[in-house]
Amino acid sequence: MSKLQINWLDRPEDHDYPAAFSYLNLIYDDKRAAKFVAALKKARVKQFRAKDVFRLEKLSLLGVSNSHIEKDSGRIRTGESLSPILLVRNTANGWVIIADGYHRLCAVYSFDEDAVIPCKIV
Repeated sequence: MSKLQINWLDRPEDHDYPAAFSYLNLIYDDKRAAKFVAALKKARVKQFRAKDVFRLEKLSLLGVSNSHIEKDSGRIRTGESLSPILLVRNTANGWVIIADGYHRLCAVYSFDEDAVIPCKIV
């Protein structure tokens, strides 16, 4: 696919943090998951290339037929802004956990693996 301009919000949407907690709570207990979310709320937005996040995340790229990917791809095509991705460093294993934004990352990657993605990371 040809590269499109991908627009981003300046900060994550409010509903991204409970989604991050829900995912992190599968990995960590309530207290630790809550600490990560609190730290993410305070973290500054940084930028990373889509391909670099994927290399550290250790997950497969979801296909464009996934309904969430289709929705986010449509948002990219119409110029709608996406919410930054929320990341947690898993230093014990040397990779990154996508606490929220996996589908957005997959959609962006399908347009441009070198796209710069705003992220909050702790």
